Amino acid sequence: MKILLAVDGSDFTKKMLAYLATHEELLSLNQDITVVTVHPPVPPRVKKAVGKETLESYYQEDADKILKPIKQFLNNHALEAKFVTKVGPVGETIAKFATAGKFDLVVMGSHGHGNIVNMVMGSVVNQVLGTCSVPVLIVR
Repeated sequence: MKILLAVDGSDFTKKMLAYLATHEELLSLNQDITVVTVHPPVPPRVKKAVGKETLESYYQEDADKILKPIKQFLNNHALEAKFVTKVGPVGETIAKFATAGKFDLVVMGSHGHGNIVNMVMGSVVNQVLGTCSVPVLIVR
């Protein structure tokens, strides 16, 4: 099974990892695991002001910080994974990547802000659910 773990480095990512650790069927050696983290794009004015190299360095440093504990977690469970960093609208980018990669399952943590906040601001989970053709497991 091809599993996509969508991570953001938050406590909700940690909860997702804790859930996965207790469900061996999701973390067996037979799984093809990919971990993705997505950075929202900065406004064009900011991109122009800081420069392409500085911005790319920022994205890489932030991704490294987010992915380091995930790599450690997978190493502790003797699992290998591919790691991908993307820039774009977060929910839409995860959904497109999952669909294009023909994943069997997307696993992600939910911040669980509630219906009112989600209605006003939207949520990454809602965006993924609304646009992804791949089944999504949401861990709260």
